Amino acid sequence: MFRTFLNIFKIPELRNKVLFTLGLLAIYRIGFYVPVPGVDQAAMSAGMRGGGPLGQLAEYFQIFTGGNLQQSTIFGLGIMPYISASIIFQLLVTVVPALEKLQKEGETGRRKITEYTRYATVGLCLIQAMIWMRYLKTSGMVYPSFNDSFLYLVMGLLALTTGTIFLMWLGEQIDEYGIGNGISLIIMAGIVAQMPNAIMYVIGNTGWKLGGSSGKTMDPSKILFLIVAFVAVVAGAILITQGQRRIPIQQAKQTRGRRVYGGQRQYLPLRVNHGGVMPIIFASSLLIFPGMIFDWLFSLTQWGIWAALQTWLFPGQYLYVVAYVALVYFFAYFWTTVQFQPKEMANNLRDYGSFIPGIRPGKRTADYLEKVMERITYVGAAFLALIAIVPTIIAAWLDIPFMVSAFLGGTGLLIVVSVALDLVQRIEANLIMRNYQGFLGGEARIKGARA
Repeated sequence: MFRTFLNIFKIPELRNKVLFTLGLLAIYRIGFYVPVPGVDQAAMSAGMRGGGPLGQLAEYFQIFTGGNLQQSTIFGLGIMPYISASIIFQLLVTVVPALEKLQKEGETGRRKITEYTRYATVGLCLIQAMIWMRYLKTSGMVYPSFNDSFLYLVMGLLALTTGTIFLMWLGEQIDEYGIGNGISLIIMAGIVAQMPNAIMYVIGNTGWKLGGSSGKTMDPSKILFLIVAFVAVVAGAILITQGQRRIPIQQAKQTRGRRVYGGQRQYLPLRVNHGGVMPIIFASSLLIFPGMIFDWLFSLTQWGIWAALQTWLFPGQYLYVVAYVALVYFFAYFWTTVQFQPKEMANNLRDYGSFIPGIRPGKRTADYLEKVMERITYVGAAFLALIAIVPTIIAAWLDIPFMVSAFLGGTGLLIVVSVALDLVQRIEANLIMRNYQGFLGGEARIKGARA
């Protein structure tokens, strides 16, 4: 392993890519601490750490966007507006014929869709920044001298919008001149940067005697459990990320003169977790709003039913966990339905002269692929739901903050595992291309696991 790291820096091109990527990520972390003008950071941080639905929203937002709403900085919105715009256009491509035609035009069409995505990102940034800056003003988190200042609003909009656009540009530069997916690496850097704080919390709140000690909330048995749980969940996340169902594909034989071409047997890999981390993002985001709505209704009417509903939908409660699992299943099937097109895949197989043994080309093949995908999505959604609820259950069971339990599953861990695997595969490809040994050595390579 150590020799492999040394090999990375022996190749000038690969070394420059790695150093360039690290340099841009360092710039991202520096800008992460530049505050928005006019915002009282101390009052804002104290208000966000007080808990409640808005505090949960800030924690979830920080986990999978690379931003931080607990301290309003120029990168406060993170890369989320760009991700939202990308998801919107991915969905629109499947329902808007003009965009679908544009995507089929190849590289030119994809560049045009990317241009539309950037424009949509600016619009989403302005809307989200406006809502956020007005909320800070009404909540008393702005310095008194800026309360009635129109300049405060303009500076906030420009700072937050420019910050997100700059992050989008950083990601594109990493894609072109660095190594790895730039946007994913920015999100991963924001998640990993929280790990030292979680480790320091665990160390500072641990009594090194079994049974705990005065003023300490954790003991060695809990620490051991956290370590074992972390290793087990990471292994499960790797398994679900790499898991595939390989459908055998037979290529038809073609006779040209005296030679016979084709007849080869290949495999069509179908990912067990086809939706990736998106079902967890959608489910966790959607479950934040009922608590905020019930809290608002209780403040208006003072009816106990709203307070009870808010309590039942608090992370760790039974109703919350059940709703979370149900939403993960729903969005797993929804995202697979949007992204996976069995009819188009069956037509492509038929056009290239390939078929699934025992299945007739055309509609029968499409029905078979859809049936297989439904079954493996059910299993994939089960693993996804299990990994998603682990942080919530452990946080409530062990009475530890979410910033610690977040590394035991959920959105953050899946993002880190997926991005790390992709980065290792890209580095391995560069090493092997130049006759260097990969990370695993010998013939071992990171590949999809058969389901």
